[in-house]
Amino acid sequence: MDKIHLYDKILSPMVTEKSTNLSEQNKIVFKVPREANKINLKKNIEKIFKVNVTKINIINKQNRTKVARGKKVKVQGYKKAIITLKKGQSIDLTTGI
Repeated sequence: MDKIHLYDKILSPMVTEKSTNLSEQNKIVFKVPREANKINLKKNIEKIFKVNVTKINIINKQNRTKVARGKKVKVQGYKKAIITLKKGQSIDLTTGI
């Protein structure tokens, strides 16, 4: 498998207050493509970051509309993966991929 294909399965890390709190429990949150599944994500993350993944939860956020300045605006949905690492391991998101 080529390195380019490994990185296609991870769009970006999600750095929010909630995901920062999850990092204390060895959990990392990534935004992933809609076609991504748990099996492929586990293989790719273990190869890229050299860590052991114990569990993956995937959340599918649907498209929605919101009102911005009096106009209805469509907000694009996305898929995010919460990845639980083996105890004692971590991924440093500040260094980049």
